[in-house]
Amino acid sequence: MKTMTTIKIKQNESSNSRAYRMAILPVALLMMGGCHRGHNADVVATVNGHAIMSADLEKAYKDQLGQQQQQPSQEQADSLRLNLLRGLIDEEMVEQRAAKMNLTATNEEVDAKLAEMKAPYTEEQFNERLKASNHTLEDVKHDLRRSLTDNKLLNKEINSKITVSDADVSNYYNQHKSEFNLPELQYHLAGIRVTTTPAQPGNLQGSKATNDDEAKKKIQALKNRLDSGEDFGSIAMNFSEWPETSSNGGDMGFVSESQMHADPQVYGAVSKLKDGGITEIIPSFDPATKKPVGYSIYKLLSREPAGQRELNDPRVQQAIRQQLHDGRSQLLKNALYEMMRDQAKVENFFAEQIFKNDAH
Repeated sequence: MKTMTTIKIKQNESSNSRAYRMAILPVALLMMGGCHRGHNADVVATVNGHAIMSADLEKAYKDQLGQQQQQPSQEQADSLRLNLLRGLIDEEMVEQRAAKMNLTATNEEVDAKLAEMKAPYTEEQFNERLKASNHTLEDVKHDLRRSLTDNKLLNKEINSKITVSDADVSNYYNQHKSEFNLPELQYHLAGIRVTTTPAQPGNLQGSKATNDDEAKKKIQALKNRLDSGEDFGSIAMNFSEWPETSSNGGDMGFVSESQMHADPQVYGAVSKLKDGGITEIIPSFDPATKKPVGYSIYKLLSREPAGQRELNDPRVQQAIRQQLHDGRSQLLKNALYEMMRDQAKVENFFAEQIFKNDAH
């Protein structure tokens, strides 16, 4: 009897257990479904719950491709979109952090920057440029707000905290003294360039001429502003189509006299200048077609005779201080972005889609 009773009890327990499992199965499935909720097909990623839309990614993708004729392969296109989405995710993290610190650019700041951007053009010319670039005025304002906000955050979080001491400058000079020994006459130049072909402009305003007529009008407008006394560096940063120099206010660094002789037209114009002088507009031509491909204006910052530059030279100190500052700023910016990525909850649905589709 004892054995039979034990068997019956175990059978009842087994039956109850199965019933319990059957009862909770729908709940468990519902909970699992809640943990892996689907997302709107128009959303490619979220940052702390804030959506990044497919339309924004496609706009960035088309802007990146520009007017190039050859279309990338599917793999190349997906790779480019992944990189661009990483940038959009970073931008969203920056905007969220800036908002928490009350550093988002105001409407007044955006409007002021927009007015500066429109200054070289008539209203009709500006609207024509918007239409040609497939951008709306709201697109431009959005980009300006993001850029201004980013600058405010970086100035608050990074640049305000960087100090370069006299000892830092002295140590760098002693370790790199040979860099300041000029073997021949050097020209310290800055430049502004406008090109006739569609390309990434590389300036703060996204300003770009797309043909020869536009290039002529733009470079003349910039020359007029320079002649009226506006700062060369500011004009270069905002409007020059020379990505390698525009971020530095057009500063090209030191160019040796032998290098200058490679372009007789530029050398002839620059060699006649006094320090601080600005050339007239200088066209450049395609060697094969002889057609103009761009227009440039150069500023002679200084002439540097051959010989060793000493540490007590203010220009040497300023160059070292700026280089050390820029290096630390970039390092801290990279570290800040990594910190934001670690702290943010990011869901990259586009990356998941590529992985699921292509992983075998």
